[in-house]
Amino acid sequence: MQAQMLAPAAVLVLWSLIMLYWMAFTRFPAMRKLGRDVGSAKPGGRGQDLEGVIPDNVNWKAHNYAHLMEQPTIFYAAAVILAIMGAGSWDVLLAWIYVGLRIIHSVYQATVNVVKVRFLFFLLSSIALTILAFRAVMATLFFDPSLAPA
Repeated sequence: MQAQMLAPAAVLVLWSLIMLYWMAFTRFPAMRKLGRDVGSAKPGGRGQDLEGVIPDNVNWKAHNYAHLMEQPTIFYAAAVILAIMGAGSWDVLLAWIYVGLRIIHSVYQATVNVVKVRFLFFLLSSIALTILAFRAVMATLFFDPSLAPA
């Protein structure tokens, strides 16, 4: 069940990279349209410096990419812990639910971005993650080595 538990994490890694490229492929043209390019950025400039400069709907992809670098780090840890300790079918299902909801959240935030609706996707994914985190704690705190295969 290790590979099955790690597969959702691998998909979320790939999705995060897709969001990175989506962000870049929309930001760079928006910057060029304003007469700016990456080479002319001030030393030490950050993506946040583009807030209010390029259109909001272009920045939404960057906002989502940042979100994918935040909460999912907890997911990756829980997924690895459960893969090592022995994930059950419910763990795998919850991991896929989490990843599916995060992808839906990403697409929605990058395109429509109504916060009230987006928050629902975030809340549901957070509930799935919380259950996974509890399962990871239970798998480690209550591990019985005598039940482990030799």
